[in-house]
Formats: sequence, C-alpha cells, structure tokens
Amino acid sequence: MEPAACHESGAARAVLAGVKGPSPADSNDRIVRKEAKRAAVWVGMVGLAALAVLLAAPLLVVFGGIVFGTLLDGGARLLGRVVPLPRALRVALILIAAVVFLLATAIYAGGQIADQAAQLPQLISAQATRLMAHAARHGFVFNRSMGQNVANQALGSLGQITGVVGGLIGGATTLFLILVLGVYFAFDPAPYQRGLMWLLPRRVRNFSAATFADMGAQLRRLLFGRIVGMGIEGVTVGLALGVYGVPLAPLLGLLAGLLAFLPNIGALVSGLLMILIGFSGGAHMGFYCIGVYVVVQGIDGYVVVPMVAKRTAELAPALVMAMQLIMGVLFGIIGIALADPLLAMLKVGLEDFAHRHNPCDEAPAAG
Repeated sequence: MEPAACHESGAARAVLAGVKGPSPADSNDRIVRKEAKRAAVWVGMVGLAALAVLLAAPLLVVFGGIVFGTLLDGGARLLGRVVPLPRALRVALILIAAVVFLLATAIYAGGQIADQAAQLPQLISAQATRLMAHAARHGFVFNRSMGQNVANQALGSLGQITGVVGGLIGGATTLFLILVLGVYFAFDPAPYQRGLMWLLPRRVRNFSAATFADMGAQLRRLLFGRIVGMGIEGVTVGLALGVYGVPLAPLLGLLAGLLAFLPNIGALVSGLLMILIGFSGGAHMGFYCIGVYVVVQGIDGYVVVPMVAKRTAELAPALVMAMQLIMGVLFGIIGIALADPLLAMLKVGLEDFAHRHNPCDEAPAAG
C-alpha cells in the first residue's frame, strides 16, 4: 500500500502538469521588477506611517521613558565625575535622592501647599470681581449677569487647568510606565542601543550611531538646563514673593518651578497667576509681582537659556510654541511637556543628515 505522501506528490504533479505558461507574477523584465520593488517600499512606508498614527500614544509613552532615562543618565554621568561607582549604583543613588527630596517636600510643605491650593479658586474669583468693578468705574458697563458669566468662565478655566493636572496625576498607569521605562533605559542602555542598530541597514549604522549619540548628548544638556531653570525660578519666585508677604507665595513658587519645564507657555501661565494673586493685596503688591516676574524671566532668558543654548540645539521660540500647541492638541499635557525635547532631537537629526550629504556647508568660506 503506497503512503499518503506518494499520493499527494502524484496529485501535485498532475495539477502542475496541467499548468502551462508563466504566471502573471513572473517577469523577466528588469525594469518591471525594479518598479515593483519600489512600489512595495512605498506601500510599506505608507503602512508604517499609518501604524505610527495608530500607535502614537504608546510611542509617546516610550519617548517619555527615553527622556526620563536620559535625565537619569545625565545625573549618573555627573555623579560619575565625582564618585567612581558602577553605573547601576549611580543611577540608584540618583533615584533615591529624588525620592527623598519628594518625600521631604511632602512632609514639610505638603499640608501648607494643599491648603493654599484650596484657596486659589476663591482668590481668582475675588480678583475677577474686583477687575470688573474697576473696569466699570472707568466706563466699561457690566451688568450682574455679565459679571457672573465672566466669573464662571474664569472658574471654569481654572477648573480645566486643575482637571488637566489632576488627569496627569490620575493617569498613574501612564506615569508609571514612563518611570519604569526610563529606569530600565538608564540602568543598562546598551541592549536597546544594539537592538536599534541591528534593525538598521549596515551601510547606515555608523552614521546612525553617531547621530543618536549626538541626540543623547544634546538632550542631556537641554534637560540639565531645564532642571537648573526650574530650580532657579521656583526658589527665586517663592522667596521674592514670601519676603513681600504675597499670599500663597510657596504655592506660586512651586508652580513657577514646575511650569518652567514648559518653555514659553509655562512662564506665561505662572506669571499670570502670580500677578492676579499679587493684585489681591493691592496695587503696590501687584506691581511688585510684575517686577518679580520680569526679573526672574530676565534671568532665565538672558543668563540660563543662553548658557544652555551654547551647547545644545538652539530652538526658535515661535517654533517651540508651535510644536507645543500641536503636541498639546494631540496628546494633552504630556505632549506639551515632551514637545521641546522631541523638537530638539529632530533638529539635531536633520542637521546631522544635512551635514552628511553636504559636508562643505559646515562653515562659510572666509574672505
């Protein structure tokens, strides 16, 4: 009795014997094959673009992990210049120091800041009422319903801001994933770097490795400058407002420091809050808050930012704000926070790519 395989091969030969001529997929034309490969590449690129759009939110979380890992890596590198410890231990020390700082802040100032945060909506509402009364004395007519609508809109806007912050804090899963990814990237980045290089063609690996290293260096410097700016703004605003007796000075200092991570937009929001609260204590206090805002932003804009920009990819303010608006619409507060690092990395990558193809454009000819 013949095995089943023999029957199958015999049936297959019978089928193939009845097939005459080449398949429509077969082609001996070299041009046709070349164009088919080119079309397949374009179809693949379109498919990858569509997949990137569908996976935009998870990809942003991964990028957030890369940014946080770069921040830890920068701290570990600085610590390595002082203490010759293994990389993993240095990263662990940076994490422990950050946790201790957050716990100390929560223990010694958490209750006061929470009380002040609860008072903030009432102060904003009172200031809106005072501004409308002042405008009415100077010829701007406001009836009761208009005033109530303006106050409600102000409180609604404040509620939206609070909701955004609460949504960020409540999005524990996203924040946890960013932190975990960043810790993994910082502890041992070599496997991820090798895996990324393995995915690229051999002819571009050297260039890509150099470009990614340049991106990492620029991102570390950018984040270091951002952390320095946050510390300077937060401490300076809190102390300057506290000396004059401005209400909610510690809270305003904390908000100014946190919002300093968002260039342009963060400064505008913190300055507006500072000035509104300042005028609740009178005209002199309000103008004092304006002076504090101008001085602090002057220090940040003319001292901190130029020092950082000398060693990083200098970004035009309008370009940064446009990127923040786009990322904010697409991804919310996390998109705004990551817009600046993403733009800096894109600029570095494009500059390296342009220099690779036009090496003579590095510097203009003398004379």
